[in-house]
Amino acid sequence: MTTTHSGSHQEVINAVSTWLERAVIGLNLCPFAKAVHHRGQVRYTVSEATEPEQLVRDLTQELQHLHDCDPAVTDTTLLIHPWILQDFAEYNEFLGIAELILSSMGMEGEIQIASFHPDYQFADTHRDDISNFTNRSPYPILHLLREDSIERAVAAYPDPDDIYKRNISTLEKLGQKGWNALFNKNERD
Repeated sequence: MTTTHSGSHQEVINAVSTWLERAVIGLNLCPFAKAVHHRGQVRYTVSEATEPEQLVRDLTQELQHLHDCDPAVTDTTLLIHPWILQDFAEYNEFLGIAELILSSMGMEGEIQIASFHPDYQFADTHRDDISNFTNRSPYPILHLLREDSIERAVAAYPDPDDIYKRNISTLEKLGQKGWNALFNKNERD
């Protein structure tokens, strides 16, 4: 399979960082992201994978890195894979493989994997429902999170079970035009 790589690793990271700052943190879609971002504890890794086996290797390495690393240095990892799993159905299928890898490494209960994709679609929604944008990112991403960090953040946040409802409400108020404006400088000025 031949894949054309558009953009450098730094361009990919810049796009994801902009999304994180403007959408995830800016709209407070994840109230836990701001602190680790500002402390520089988010690891951005761009996978060169163009085949699932390569992504399995990269995911395994990143899970091990996060497991071995001091949380004060790296609390969470964004494994960005811009050249594979562009189709959301294929990406969704790969999530099962990712969970098997996590389990086979004995990291269940220690690390969890959250999913983001440019075409993310929750079950029983239409493709363009604004609620899907809570998990839409510029590139496919496997987000590796430490469970103990999540537990501490959830314990400190009032009504964490309502976050997804608030996120949908925020995006419904923002609308598609508002979402697009987050990333289009001319519309923001």
